[in-house]
Amino acid sequence: MTFSFDQQIDRRGSHCSKWDLMETLYDVSPDDGLAMWTADSEYPTAPCVIDALRRAADHGIFGYTSAYPEYLDAIQWWMQTRHNWQIDTGWILTTQGLGNAIALSLDVWSAPGDGVVTFSPVYHEFRHKIERADRRLVECPLKRTGDTYALDLDDAQSRLDGSEKILIWCSPQNPSGRVWTRDELRAVADFATRNDLLLISDEVHQDLVYPGQTFVPMHVAAPEAQDRLVVLTAASKTFNIAGQRTGNMIIPDSSLRAAMARRLNTLDYKPAALSLTMIAAAYSPAGAAWADAQLEHLAGNRAVFDAAVNAIPGVHSLPLQSTYLAWVDFSGTGMTFDEFDTRIRKAARIAPSAGPGFGAGGESFERFNLAMSRAQIIEAGNRLQDAFGDLQ
Repeated sequence: MTFSFDQQIDRRGSHCSKWDLMETLYDVSPDDGLAMWTADSEYPTAPCVIDALRRAADHGIFGYTSAYPEYLDAIQWWMQTRHNWQIDTGWILTTQGLGNAIALSLDVWSAPGDGVVTFSPVYHEFRHKIERADRRLVECPLKRTGDTYALDLDDAQSRLDGSEKILIWCSPQNPSGRVWTRDELRAVADFATRNDLLLISDEVHQDLVYPGQTFVPMHVAAPEAQDRLVVLTAASKTFNIAGQRTGNMIIPDSSLRAAMARRLNTLDYKPAALSLTMIAAAYSPAGAAWADAQLEHLAGNRAVFDAAVNAIPGVHSLPLQSTYLAWVDFSGTGMTFDEFDTRIRKAARIAPSAGPGFGAGGESFERFNLAMSRAQIIEAGNRLQDAFGDLQ
C-alpha cells in the first residue's frame, strides 16, 4: 500500500497545543509561522487506526467496558516482532500517557526531597515532573564526542550523594536522537544497581530508528536488572496519537508491578476504550507497514533539512540515528542563544524547542520537529538560510 505523508492539514483553531499556543509561548504567529516544537507529526495517523475509530463510532455505543485482551495482545505482538522483546501481557499496566507514568513513578517509589537522576541534555519534561513533585534533580551531563554523545559514568557517580532513589533514562535519546548500544545500556543498568536506583527507561521513540541502527529494549540488554526496571512505551509518537493520553508501563518484577497497580487502583484509573481500540489497530501488520513508510519519509526530511541547515556557516545539525527531532548546534555562529533564537523566531518565523530547556549541554542548540510534509521542511530550510544570510 502507498501512503502519503505530504498532506498538509490546517490544525489552527483545533485545540492543537502545537499551533494554538505557539504565539503565546514563542511569539510566532500561526498565521505565517512554522510550528516545529512539540513532538507530534503534521500528517494523519495510519489508515488502519482511523478505520478502527470509524468502526467504533459507527457502533454508536460508548458505555462501560470490561477487559480488553486485544490491546494487550497487540502490545505483546509489537514488542516481539518489532523489537525482539518477549513480554508477558501480565506485565503491562496502562497510564494516562508517559508523562503521567513518570509522575506516578515518582509518587510511588520516592518521597519529597529524594534525588532523581537524569543524563542531560534530555527531554525537558523529566525535569519538570521532578520539580513539580518536590524531588531533587540530579543532572549528569553526557559527554559530547564529535557529532554524538557518550556516557561519563565516573562523572555521574561523583554527583551522587546516596539520597537518590530513581534514574530516569531516555532510550532512544531525546533530543539528540542517539541510539544506545547494548553495552551502554548494560552499563546504565549496572550504574543503577550499584547505586540502588529504580531504573525507569522511557522508550517512547523506539520505533523511529533509521536504517543502520538497532534499538535494544533495556530489558533485553540487561535482564538481570529487571527487579528494579520499569519500561515506558507508547504508540503516541509513532502513530501521532498523543492526544489519546495512553501509555504502557511494562514492569517484569511482580513486587514493583503490584505497588503501581495498587496506586492505579486507589486512583480508580481505567483507560479510555477508544484509545485502546486505536492502539490495538496501530500495533498490527497494517500499522507496521505504515510505520515503515513513515520512517522512509522522515529519512528524506532529515536529509533535506540537514543539507539546508549545514550550508549555513557555523550551524550544524547532528546526524540523527533516531526520532524526528533534529538537534541543531548554533555555537559556530559565535552568537549567544538569545541572538540566534531571535533570528529563528523573528526573521525565519519558526518556533523550535529551545535547547537550554533540555539542561546542561543544550545552551547552544535548538530542537526542530521534522515530522511534516516535505514542502514544509524545504520552506523551513529556506527560511533559516535567509535568516542567517549575512553569514554566507
